[in-house]
Amino acid sequence: METGLKNSVVLVTGGAGGIGETICRAFASEGSKVIVHYHESSKNAEKIASEIGGISVKADLTDPVQALSLIDTITHKYGKLDVCIANAGYYPPEPLSLWDIDNDRWNKTISCNLGVAVNTARGFLREASKTGTGSLVFIGSTAGIYGESGHSDYAAAKGAITSGLLMSLKNDVSKLGNVRINAVAPGWTLTPKKVEQGVDEKLIERATATMSLKKLATPEDIANIVISISSDIISGHITGQVIEVAGGMEGRLV
Repeated sequence: METGLKNSVVLVTGGAGGIGETICRAFASEGSKVIVHYHESSKNAEKIASEIGGISVKADLTDPVQALSLIDTITHKYGKLDVCIANAGYYPPEPLSLWDIDNDRWNKTISCNLGVAVNTARGFLREASKTGTGSLVFIGSTAGIYGESGHSDYAAAKGAITSGLLMSLKNDVSKLGNVRINAVAPGWTLTPKKVEQGVDEKLIERATATMSLKKLATPEDIANIVISISSDIISGHITGQVIEVAGGMEGRLV
């Protein structure tokens, strides 16, 4: 199916990560000009950008000044920015109950997820307000929909992105013309990092316990939906929606 994304300029924040990399490659396969954003993963970002004919750009998106500068860098180079995939985020590695999460971890998790999403959206929508067009896609999580024991900080941040923030922004932009804002919420996804950490049959059984499809998603599953929701041809009358890519999940045991 034609997506209309050929020659579109696309920013993927956190583009050097597992899901982010796959999203970058998916847009490149549609003929888009892809900007691979990174904060620390310079080597992988440069490698991906080189392989897909895009560019890599560094920015600390917790800093609103750097976030705005990132958008300015892109528009100065290409003259436009059509699509923004707000994928960058941070998942605390250690599961802790709320009463064991100190203020430093809580604040870091909120800043590196909700704060980063806000700063990214502000920069992209500032540009979209001038052109009257654009597609912004937040990458959320089923943790933000169903909660996640041990990661209340992460779940709270992702939930805020895909509820209050998303629904407010899609109304904010209603006066701009054709600016759409949606979100994709992945469930358990077999990223390279998860594979490295070890995914055994017992974990898969618990993860899929409330899922209709008894398998974990792949990064390609996520990327395919991101492409679809970003396309004005396929999804031109869709905004303010959260699409779960989670095999029919109805809750979380882990």
